[in-house]
Amino acid sequence: MTDIRRWAAAAAALTLTVTGLTAASATARADAPRCPVLTATDGWHGDNGARLQELIDRHGRCGGNRTDGARPLAVFDWDNTVIKNDVGDATMYWLLRNSRIRPPRAGDWHTTSRHLTDAAATSLAAACPTGVHTLPTATDTDCADEIRSVYEDGETTRGEPAFTGFDHRRTEPRYAWLAQLLNGWTTRQAEAFAAAARGENLAAPIGAAQRVGSGTATGWIRHYDQQRDLIATLHKAGFDVWIVSASPEPVVDVWAKGVGVTPSRAIGIRNVTRGGRLTARLQGCGTVRDGEDTMITYIDGKRCWINREILGVRGPAAEQVQPAHRRQVFAAGDSDTDVSFLRDATALRLVVNRNKDEVMCRAYDNADGRWIVNPMFLQPKPRKVTPYPCATSGHTAADGSRGPVLRGDGSVVPDQWDTVHAP
Repeated sequence: MTDIRRWAAAAAALTLTVTGLTAASATARADAPRCPVLTATDGWHGDNGARLQELIDRHGRCGGNRTDGARPLAVFDWDNTVIKNDVGDATMYWLLRNSRIRPPRAGDWHTTSRHLTDAAATSLAAACPTGVHTLPTATDTDCADEIRSVYEDGETTRGEPAFTGFDHRRTEPRYAWLAQLLNGWTTRQAEAFAAAARGENLAAPIGAAQRVGSGTATGWIRHYDQQRDLIATLHKAGFDVWIVSASPEPVVDVWAKGVGVTPSRAIGIRNVTRGGRLTARLQGCGTVRDGEDTMITYIDGKRCWINREILGVRGPAAEQVQPAHRRQVFAAGDSDTDVSFLRDATALRLVVNRNKDEVMCRAYDNADGRWIVNPMFLQPKPRKVTPYPCATSGHTAADGSRGPVLRGDGSVVPDQWDTVHAP
């Protein structure tokens, strides 16, 4: 046999071998079990359900993608993303209705938050008694109303600003204040309060109100069936699913279990503890030390806590965007508080539309084609009749000033119209 003939014979044999291996591989993939399929399909707008299924099929450790490698990461905000309404609010209202807030040390309300203004501290001291084990907010409407006003509106009942001197991209003192008002209770007691509020709000009919102080407040919460199904399907497909919320962590832990997320996969505002009890000081992240109370799970703070607790990044680096191969492939949120960790997601970003300027500007601009928008699954917002002010005031800076929303390359996002909303 000549050299040419020998080469031709070897090439033919190699081709048959490669063809056989390719066919065998294709058969193996075809025989592999399919990735789990979303079942709660009603309520997904347009092709959102299909985009989510594509994410599961492509990135899940399932079907033909089964591997022993690191599980793909999915991160959800909680309030109004996985559920309708707010578990922080529900817990605060329960504390007020059941007189479970302890008075501040020596009657000084400044000890509850380093950002509290003199006006707020004075108003709270005038409205609430001292020398008691817990504040009688179940019956003392003046005290309950003042606490509620500071928490809900960031103002005293006279309309004076309640908080000052904070980084608007790292913390929201009103949210932090709820965690700080758990001062003196154990984590287990705080979880019991949250569980009681959870039971009442899930049992109440949709639209129910409750009496808090001299007024009424929202008194019901529901899980979104679509999000519960999505989380369950992601779990089945091998994703590592986390909840990151700007509510106190004991509260988040109680609620997250309702969608199959364990407390070890839930991050909220964390108190510094002393002697087994929560204090009014908060744990820090990145460059912020424990007790400085200036970095909670809020906007850039959510990025920091995700990097710290999920990715294991410590120190100043936790405040920075991490390499793409380490970041979450999927993220879901509903508000400007979620913008940073949504932007960090590498494959798909789901925004539940609550007409929040910055997050909707970025989602509708959809610069890289990885954003999807869905109306709220219960009581969705109607169409916003004016465009989102992306080019002028859609972004909130660290000092609270408003400016244009910028893309990663520094260009300005033009104003965006609301196109995904209730009929």
